[in-house]
Amino acid sequence: MRLDLFLKTSRLIRKRTFAKKACDAGLVKVDGQNAKPAREIREGQTISIQTPTRLLEVKVVRIPKGNVPKGDAVSLYQIIRDEYQR
Repeated sequence: MRLDLFLKTSRLIRKRTFAKKACDAGLVKVDGQNAKPAREIREGQTISIQTPTRLLEVKVVRIPKGNVPKGDAVSLYQIIRDEYQR
């Protein structure tokens, strides 16, 4: 599954266009490397999302097949680190 689609499906980022822009701006890393929106994501990989006020690092637990209900979106990843910065 594409990175930008996974970010949208898992609801880590609200819209796919926002996910693409975040990847293009270098705010999203996969296993410590800057990632393009079309990068393929596999189970076990680590995704880091950096915003001006927050650093979120998650481990991919499961790759969905199609859309996921809102309540099940959190089952796609495990939070490793969630830091708010000032």
